[in-house]
Amino acid sequence: MRAIRRFTVRPVLPEALASLGTLAGNLRWSWHPETQDVFETADPALWESVGKDPVKLLGSLGQARLRELAGDATYLARLGQAQADLDAYLTEDRWYQRKGGADAPRSIAYFSPEFGITAVLPQYSGGLGILAGDHLKSSSDLGIPVIGVGLLYKHGYFKQALSADGWQQETYPVLDPDELPLTPLREEDGSRAKVTVQLPGGPDLVATLWIAHVGRVPLLLMDTDLEENPGHYREVTDRLYGGTSEHRLRQEILLGVGGVRALRVYSRICGAPEPEVFHTNEGHAGFLGLERIRELTVAEGGPGLDFDTALEVSRAGTVFTTHTPVPAGIDRFARDLVEQYFGSAGVVPGVPLDRILALGAEDYEGGDAGVFNMAVMGFRLAQRANGVSELHGHVSRGMFNGLWPAFDEAEVPIGSVTNGVHGPTWVAREIFGLAAKQGADVDGDDTDALWPLVDQIPGSELWALKRVLRQRLVDDARKRVRKSWKHRGAASAELSWIDSALDADVLTIGFARRVPSYKRLTLMLRDPARLKALLLHPERPVQLVIAGKAHPADDGGKKLIQEMVRFADDPEVRHRIVFLPNYDIAMAQPLYPGCDVWLNNPLRPYEACGTSGMKAALNGGLNLSILDGWWDEWYDGGNGWAIPSADGVDDQDKRDDIEARALYDLIENEVAPRFYDVDSDGVPEAWLEMVRHTLKSLGPKVLATRQVRDYVRQLYAPAAQNARALNSDYAGAKALSEWKQRVMGAWDAVRVEHVESDGVSETPEIGAELHVRAFVSLGDLDTDDVAVQLVHGSLDSDDQLKDTVVDTLTLAETYEGGRYRFDGTVALDRSGAFGYTVRVVPHNERLVSDAELGLVALPA
Repeated sequence: MRAIRRFTVRPVLPEALASLGTLAGNLRWSWHPETQDVFETADPALWESVGKDPVKLLGSLGQARLRELAGDATYLARLGQAQADLDAYLTEDRWYQRKGGADAPRSIAYFSPEFGITAVLPQYSGGLGILAGDHLKSSSDLGIPVIGVGLLYKHGYFKQALSADGWQQETYPVLDPDELPLTPLREEDGSRAKVTVQLPGGPDLVATLWIAHVGRVPLLLMDTDLEENPGHYREVTDRLYGGTSEHRLRQEILLGVGGVRALRVYSRICGAPEPEVFHTNEGHAGFLGLERIRELTVAEGGPGLDFDTALEVSRAGTVFTTHTPVPAGIDRFARDLVEQYFGSAGVVPGVPLDRILALGAEDYEGGDAGVFNMAVMGFRLAQRANGVSELHGHVSRGMFNGLWPAFDEAEVPIGSVTNGVHGPTWVAREIFGLAAKQGADVDGDDTDALWPLVDQIPGSELWALKRVLRQRLVDDARKRVRKSWKHRGAASAELSWIDSALDADVLTIGFARRVPSYKRLTLMLRDPARLKALLLHPERPVQLVIAGKAHPADDGGKKLIQEMVRFADDPEVRHRIVFLPNYDIAMAQPLYPGCDVWLNNPLRPYEACGTSGMKAALNGGLNLSILDGWWDEWYDGGNGWAIPSADGVDDQDKRDDIEARALYDLIENEVAPRFYDVDSDGVPEAWLEMVRHTLKSLGPKVLATRQVRDYVRQLYAPAAQNARALNSDYAGAKALSEWKQRVMGAWDAVRVEHVESDGVSETPEIGAELHVRAFVSLGDLDTDDVAVQLVHGSLDSDDQLKDTVVDTLTLAETYEGGRYRFDGTVALDRSGAFGYTVRVVPHNERLVSDAELGLVALPA
């Protein structure tokens, strides 16, 4: 019988236990084992049964048990200690307060469509959300004043199960916000805080605001499941990455436009400083720039700037991070759909529609005039942009070179900040304990002194710990396999084999990620007979633990999962290979520590970063990976193995065969022999030397604390400084806007008329100096408006410059009619083919890059 109404009855905690509510309400518990211990001690069996969810635990503890705990002096002392520790964590100075400096941003808004913080708050689908969650956690640990902005999805992403024949099945359980670690944001009168967004042809879309306290960082989540919204509006926040294109557009409008309004409401109610920097994590939140322009141009009480000045104000403080290495991963909406939503009575009334459409237009060679590209808008609305690894930065510059067609890929203004992972979330508690035993301060925000300590740990102790972690994974995997087989229709009586599935003394390889085709879940199945031989080797067996979700609309990905499941179902090998359904944070936390090797075999270069291998490395795992994403950047020959990639082979089947053979050869001839080569005490010293080197070489690099420090230094602080310079009285922004309009209007008259050189013979030697004189015409522009540059470097077979160096030439003489001579000298310091050219580019101290306007004048 179905209930006609649903609500949640909250527990009443005795006064002595009030701190339990405080601890449960701050998600720091999700990465703080000592706080988790406080909840587990209350009722260990119940803690396990509620999925280690403090909110559900407190709602399920009986009043008798609560009274018993309230009278337990030992428990109360432990509770008090946990509360005091949280209080200190929330108030003490951290890295940012000590090192940020006077110019550091007062507040940074971080927008993302998903946040993966803990399994009990399922608002994530994969790597993008996990990265966003780790970004918030590490910002909290370092004291960085970040505010997260996202959506609260009623159904989250989806829960994955398998049918009898191995086909992925999706379910969408309803999430009750009152049963989640969330706090409603309330106005002074106690009413729920809300934001509204005007949509065409109907009433305003209304969203209420929830706060997830992620340590020191507030995460604002908008929820449209309100009775005052019509049905199709209530469903805007129904599920992550679901629905039609129009549904996705509504979600992204709410995330961007509604998100800025949510920040204003939060600042007003809580007295928090307004953000100086706006960081959009992928293009999904790009509309935030349009709302900021509306605030600055036509909003009541705003400064009433013109569009171009407002654009400069908004751009100066905006950072855009692109995550996708493939065009198919970019959100593109039909142009006429965007016109419908952003017309005169639309989302940001008063902001010119033609200017909005121009921001997302693919108005470059090869672009589609009928679409609105969210990534393109993201680049145009942000003065600073980055990819998420060095290789991905290179790929992104190539993908989006069309926005700056006059410049070579290397000069496209897209940098990179390589992702990292939040150590306290992903590193096994016992590993931190081993470090603490060596005297490390594992709770501090400076971990540089931690990594050398690994050399002090005896090999036997380190190896024994890895076996403990491997056994934990085996136990967890068996539970999940049993549950999955029962769901698929198996009877308990036929599942006795699961009791011996996997083995804590066998080389364990992990593979877990989303399942798009380019990640190649089934590459290991190219030669099933050879894989079976590796799994069943009599002296050096291998076992595989595999997990991953395919997008609900991706039947190709589901077929890959089915192929893998059918192989793993084979009675001959099912004790050596398992597919675990419903990959999430709860599964990942024992998986990474329990694996000896982490496998990653994407189609290069389509892995933007691939942080799962970082999590394994921090737990003493070795990476076995294609040189893609972060591994291309930090593999050094001793911290794992690089799978050779057949980049030049166009035939996909042939390429897969080549790379699969290379994978099998590495496992058979290098990985397994090293793992099983043990000394008289049963310790594989050569293997552990690689583990030690991995921890020392990768530990300082792969942490998200390094990542967010990089964001502060390279992007946030410069953005805040530029924003302040432009925003103080808007005069700077207006001057920059007018300068850009003047330069773009006059650029057709800019020419490099003639270039002369001397000082070297026809066969110059190293050490010779080349003197260059460039005669240029600037038309109506002044010499202060431009930089005249000598671009020189080596040459390829087509006389194209490569490995270029850019030197600025000096004004030497002024002629009539806007003509000038610029001189410079370059020393020839390397042998081989050498070439140069001269160019003129716009130059202004407020530009991040001379390529920002996409303008250049070259010799005819």
